[in-house]
Amino acid sequence: MLRFEQPISVTPQEYELEVRKILDASGVSLIEYYSSHLEPVNGVDGEYIIDVVARFTALDVKFVVLVECKHHKRKVERKDVQILHSKLRSVGAQKAILFSVSGFQDGALEYAKVHGIALAQFSNGSTSWFTRSIGSPSPPPPWAGIPQ
Repeated sequence: MLRFEQPISVTPQEYELEVRKILDASGVSLIEYYSSHLEPVNGVDGEYIIDVVARFTALDVKFVVLVECKHHKRKVERKDVQILHSKLRSVGAQKAILFSVSGFQDGALEYAKVHGIALAQFSNGSTSWFTRSIGSPSPPPPWAGIPQ
């Protein structure tokens, strides 16, 4: 598993917008795809401001994907993934993705694997894709640019 040592040098808001651009480029073939930045989303236990929310239709079903972006010098911890998982359940979204500039601690990787949270490290123009879902492992998306 490739992990990057040098985080990308942008502000946290610029990072969120770059992640949104990546998702938008990947979503062009989806039906009714759109994304929003810093959208307030209502959950059963209150309102959350989500870094990026992507919505689209597939199989005649509307999907909501919550995306959080961590622009920290430290690796993302398990608790960060747990919080995103809690938000996913509260708002009834179908998927959650956590992007990081600094990678993920082992506990975060393990929790994400068990609970189906996708993790992506985007740093200095390169991306590592860590994901877990039901069924066989899916390859990274084409925009990730990960070598075979």
